[in-house]
Amino acid sequence: MPNLKDLKTRIDSVKSTRKITKAMQMVAAAKLRRAQEAAEAGRPYADRMNAVMANLAGASAGSDSAPKLLAGSGDDQVHLLVVATAERGLCGGFNSSIAKLARAKAEELQAAGKTVKILTVGKKGREQLQRDLGDLMIDHIDLSEVKKVGYANASDIATDVIARFNAGEFDVATIFYNKFQSVMSQIPTALQLIPASFETEEGADAPLYDYEPGEEEILADLLPRALSTQVFTALLENGASEQGARMSAMDNATRNAGDMIDKLTIEFNRSRQAAITNELIEIISGAEAL
Repeated sequence: MPNLKDLKTRIDSVKSTRKITKAMQMVAAAKLRRAQEAAEAGRPYADRMNAVMANLAGASAGSDSAPKLLAGSGDDQVHLLVVATAERGLCGGFNSSIAKLARAKAEELQAAGKTVKILTVGKKGREQLQRDLGDLMIDHIDLSEVKKVGYANASDIATDVIARFNAGEFDVATIFYNKFQSVMSQIPTALQLIPASFETEEGADAPLYDYEPGEEEILADLLPRALSTQVFTALLENGASEQGARMSAMDNATRNAGDMIDKLTIEFNRSRQAAITNELIEIISGAEAL
């Protein structure tokens, strides 16, 4: 049984930890509001871009002059998995859920005889996949110095992926991220980037447009931007999901620290009471002996 000094030290240590987790929870809550607003503000633009691209892609479907980003390489042997996670931990299962989905996809593709390559965005995803799939990793994009992820960061990632595709390094590219739903719920998502795939809402009527100079020319210009928009949307969703997961994790940690403090305090009081009782017994016994 620990002595009173050890119990006091443990109580002080847990109290210090609780202060840290409470502070991290408040910081995450403040960041969550901004990240959630950014993610929600970007959704209408992404949806509208998706609708326009779906209309253009539908008009160019089956055309020999369709852009390569839309038509693909004509094969699906080599797959590039873009795994987007956070640069920092202490956010519950946020990073693990993305890594788990990407790992399952990689194993599924390998079982089917496909070649898999992995491009990681975020340190935590690289760390989790390094042990099992380290030999499949071809590059890593470090955003640790970026305080606020912007469209330029997404554009750089998209440009890198497009350059690798044009160089013939892969046939299909898929990005993995967490879609923000609520503070308690983030949905691991896999989105195919190349060949570009655009889906409209069920039951929605596709608008009819006449394009000048033509669908193929407009697609060739818009496809890289649409891909950058998809990457940017994934990064924004990831940002909100990360802060929501961290806020929830730190709240649980703060509650657990409080419960531990209560238990240690009870144990401390009982030990102190037992020590006082023993001292009284010794004093009484000594007095009776005299």
